[in-house]
Amino acid sequence: MIKVTDLPGTIPVFPLPGALLLPRSRLPLHIFEPRYLQMLDDALKTEGRLVGMVQPNEVAGRGGTGLHTIGCAGRITQFSETEDNRYLITLSGISRFRVVKEVDGFTPYRRCDVIWDGFERDLGKTEEDAVFDRDGFLDLLGRYFEARSLSADWETLKDADDELLINSLSMMLDLDPEDKQALLEAPSLSTRRETLVTLIEFDLRGGEGDMLQ
Repeated sequence: MIKVTDLPGTIPVFPLPGALLLPRSRLPLHIFEPRYLQMLDDALKTEGRLVGMVQPNEVAGRGGTGLHTIGCAGRITQFSETEDNRYLITLSGISRFRVVKEVDGFTPYRRCDVIWDGFERDLGKTEEDAVFDRDGFLDLLGRYFEARSLSADWETLKDADDELLINSLSMMLDLDPEDKQALLEAPSLSTRRETLVTLIEFDLRGGEGDMLQ
């Protein structure tokens, strides 16, 4: 099992709006920009093959694009190259991290000094949601899918374990980047599920009223 002490203090980061990676989950990515092709080439040469996914954070009055403080690192576990030199990869979520600072350097992509403290749960066993009302949640999800004209494999959803169900929906649903960040920062599976329910209910109300009070 991976320990915090096994994780590096500096990692490459990929700021991609709306792309959410969670521990023990998988995120497929299609890479084509030259700077990120270089990032993957460099990451594949390292022992951990880690890339940090971070939501950009627009800061009013400042030039450039900032980064949210918390991201999630994934290990490159699948990799293929197309004939026109694009990469198709899968990142397997390892652990969340906290950005300490960006690192100046000569790479065309961004790198950050990070710390992993406070996210030890991410390196442990699959989480369970002890107070999960699955029937009520699936009923709410059904109303959301119907309102959005979405289809789903309901048998698979019913059979999925708590973490797989909640994390997969958090990653796949079409939510705003700030909402994705809130799901990422949830300290436990139960609070992530509560946040997801709040976001779905807010959407079903047509975005009326206060959210995440």
